[in-house]
Amino acid sequence: MDFGVVLQADPPASAVVDLMRRAERQGFRYGWTFDSAVLWQEPFVIYSRILEHTKRLIVGPMVTNPSTRTPEVTASTFATLNEMYGNRTVCGIGRGDSAMRVAGRPPNTLARLGEAIGTIRDLAEGREVEVGGHRIKIPWIKNGRLPVWMAAYGPKALAMTGQLADGFILQLADPFLTEWMIKAVRQAAADAGRDPSAVTICVAAPAYVGDDLDHARQQCRWFGGMVGNHVADLVARYGAHSGMVPDELTDYIKARKGYDYSHHGRADNPDTGFVPDAIVDRFCLLGPVSAHIEKLRRLQDLGVDQFAVYAMHDAKESTIDAYGAEILPAFAD
Repeated sequence: MDFGVVLQADPPASAVVDLMRRAERQGFRYGWTFDSAVLWQEPFVIYSRILEHTKRLIVGPMVTNPSTRTPEVTASTFATLNEMYGNRTVCGIGRGDSAMRVAGRPPNTLARLGEAIGTIRDLAEGREVEVGGHRIKIPWIKNGRLPVWMAAYGPKALAMTGQLADGFILQLADPFLTEWMIKAVRQAAADAGRDPSAVTICVAAPAYVGDDLDHARQQCRWFGGMVGNHVADLVARYGAHSGMVPDELTDYIKARKGYDYSHHGRADNPDTGFVPDAIVDRFCLLGPVSAHIEKLRRLQDLGVDQFAVYAMHDAKESTIDAYGAEILPAFAD
């Protein structure tokens, strides 16, 4: 199993670079950041610095979207990084939650997202595509490579992931829901004539190593609030107890009243009081090292290829170090 670390692009950018360097030293293979232009600093500028100061780390957004940057701009940006530092990028992409809503626009439609996946990948790898009725190709790209991984929760998005994407990003670490969603992605891949095993599975969630579970839960409760935004969209689309989405995912948002994006992804988020301890425990990895290893084994058995640690709490360094010293070695090939 591969491991990644996910950070917000908070200033100073040098601190993000330092944490990514630390993660590489500890054996992490991937370095991810959020991508929301109003809330945080510009990640692609920071990626250039990260790539310059690391040797093997693969970097990318978790996740970008096809509207805050047009697909040809996204493709050219990734291709430039790859030309400068080797093919060490991955494009995580989704409909756009905070990036779009903070700017006063709704998230992208799945149709727009699906079209963008192929366009970004083809352009970044030097192939010609049609954009807006015009055939275009980025002429300077040679031997480019860009895997595109899609973030998804709902049935239509999961199907699109299996049909089109190189990887699946699931932002929660509940084994029951992980199994349900992986099956949906792989079935869609098979139905589309693809090899289901060729779709990389990445689970991303907060991890907090330590014995004080109450404190760990408080530091990671924000995650249930963030996931709740996507769940609320699913309930609005399909209804509660529709059978389209597991009740284990939707039931917990009944008391959700709203969400202030100024606290998005932060441990002190005041809009997460509706998130119970049980959801924090299910969605995150908390407790001593042994508890992390046990849950990661379950995820690995379900077919998870990468676990990406959301390090957005008061123990970023110690969590990265604990994973490097005691957890990553347990999953070394």
